[in-house]
Amino acid sequence: MRGLTGAGHTGARATARAATTATAVLAAAGLLAAGCGTGGTGARDEGPAHAESAASAAVTSKAPVTAPDRVDAVRLVKADPAVSAEVKRELQPCVADEYPVDVSYGNLTGGAADDVVVNVLTCGDAVGIGSYVYRDEDGAYVNVFKAEEPPVYAEIDRGDLVVTKQVYERGDPVSSPSGENVITYRWTAGRFTEEYRTHNDYGKVAGTEPAPMPDG
Repeated sequence: MRGLTGAGHTGARATARAATTATAVLAAAGLLAAGCGTGGTGARDEGPAHAESAASAAVTSKAPVTAPDRVDAVRLVKADPAVSAEVKRELQPCVADEYPVDVSYGNLTGGAADDVVVNVLTCGDAVGIGSYVYRDEDGAYVNVFKAEEPPVYAEIDRGDLVVTKQVYERGDPVSSPSGENVITYRWTAGRFTEEYRTHNDYGKVAGTEPAPMPDG
């Protein structure tokens, strides 16, 4: 279950995929125009962001991977030139200094320190509007992946990056997407490359009224 995180106290948590509601879809259609007076799976800007240095996919050091100190995810995202102006504008506190940000840590790129996955959500509906992966390079976090087509949500799954995007087809009610695309990325030759994807169709159950009782 997602929660809000303080600006300086973002925590790691494993979360469920973001639920889509009518407000969330209006947010996606209006490029992040929803949330608690602020925030909204924009223009599509998804895929691997290239790191400046080409890192090998294999772990070259025998030293164990170390978990980083918890990062200030809000500051990290707002200072990141790769993050869109729309996401930065919508990344505002929902209540007090609590921001709608999910943060998780894991070894995705084979570095000496764990990588950081940041999901930016809407306040009211917890719908993902941006997902990012940061890699520690010489003590500084570098953006090596971004996805900014809501609804979107990124997770770490057994060393791979898994990104889920909900799909709408013509005629779908705004509160009911047709399905989802689940895309698995793997760190190869200094960047994330798509390994495979799956599509899941959501079941549609039409509402029906009870059949009338026969006369007599």
